[in-house]
Amino acid sequence: MATLFIPEPDVLALEGEIDLHEAPRLREEVRKVLDKHPRTLYVDFSGVTFIDSSGLAVLIEAMQRINADGGQLALFGIHDTVETIFHIARLDQVFRIFPDQATARKQT
Repeated sequence: MATLFIPEPDVLALEGEIDLHEAPRLREEVRKVLDKHPRTLYVDFSGVTFIDSSGLAVLIEAMQRINADGGQLALFGIHDTVETIFHIARLDQVFRIFPDQATARKQT
């Protein structure tokens, strides 16, 4: 089970496993945040232990939407096991991934 919260208007923090069952809820939460048209959406992955293709699809959709609005998506705090999934899917070359929020804010 995954939990989602918004600690800041432009930050979406995720925890747990993001899979087929959790992706629809994640998609809805991301849409709510993107409806406010943030210049950058920062996604905190520090609490994520697993993500599958349905979760990755939500992130790709979010990136496409925010890019179309002239913004950007920045991911940070990804643990090694989850980062491996991004690497295998070659999405580490698509997403802007940072070690922490401070670095993400500085470089976006």
